[in-house]
Amino acid sequence: MAQLYRDTGMVLRVQKLGEADRIITLLTKQRGKIRVVAKGVRRTRSRWGARLEPFNHVDVQCYTGRTLDVVTQAQTVDAFAPAVVADWSAYSCGCAILETADRLVSEEGEPALRVYLLLLGATRALADGVREPALVLDAFLLRAMSHAGWAPSLSDCARCATPGPHRAFTVAGGGMVCPRCRPPGSVTPAAETVALLEALLHGDWATADASGAPTRREASGLVAAHLQWHLERQLRSLPLVDRRSARRAAAGARYDPVIEGTPSPSTER
Repeated sequence: MAQLYRDTGMVLRVQKLGEADRIITLLTKQRGKIRVVAKGVRRTRSRWGARLEPFNHVDVQCYTGRTLDVVTQAQTVDAFAPAVVADWSAYSCGCAILETADRLVSEEGEPALRVYLLLLGATRALADGVREPALVLDAFLLRAMSHAGWAPSLSDCARCATPGPHRAFTVAGGGMVCPRCRPPGSVTPAAETVALLEALLHGDWATADASGAPTRREASGLVAAHLQWHLERQLRSLPLVDRRSARRAAAGARYDPVIEGTPSPSTER
């Protein structure tokens, strides 16, 4: 006999299935990452298909199936998708956030409450538009890596634990390293960059908002390199992230969001 259950979750991605169905990947509060079938949602008369779109926070009721569970009800808790999709910078950063959450929670059905809460908070921040999307993305990546045990050491030496501050950063070594432990190929980020990384990791938004564009670019490069080193694969959405300042965009910088290779959390063709 099929078993019914309810859970709330964030929609990570969708895939076509047959002529009218979709496979929905969600990161849920209680069950972690799950893949469920939503039947008939691609039909124009579907009453709740639009609720099961990437970036939306939904409450779903499902019953267990032989291979994939099946959605029987879906209610919107927070409709983040319209606001995120309407802003290209927020959308491109949001795609990287969804892809990272999907990669970090590799096992289906395994609880991942902290990643779920981080994802919910980051998506809400993108939809609200109060913070720079690129800063929200880097803060999410740092905190998600902390949950996974991959957070870079930003004060003490990552190898010998000698108290800092230190000047060199190595991705393979795990963060900042002292002169004695510094391996070949290390980089020397500016002190402002390290301060920004610490601010993003610990939620010091006053320091983060006051940072300059060069500092943000350098910090983003370190975060992306550190994440992809530990994931052992490149995130396809990261190279397409728009890291322009919203203030620059408001000043009239010309930009065409319709470009080849636009990242999308949907795998539909």
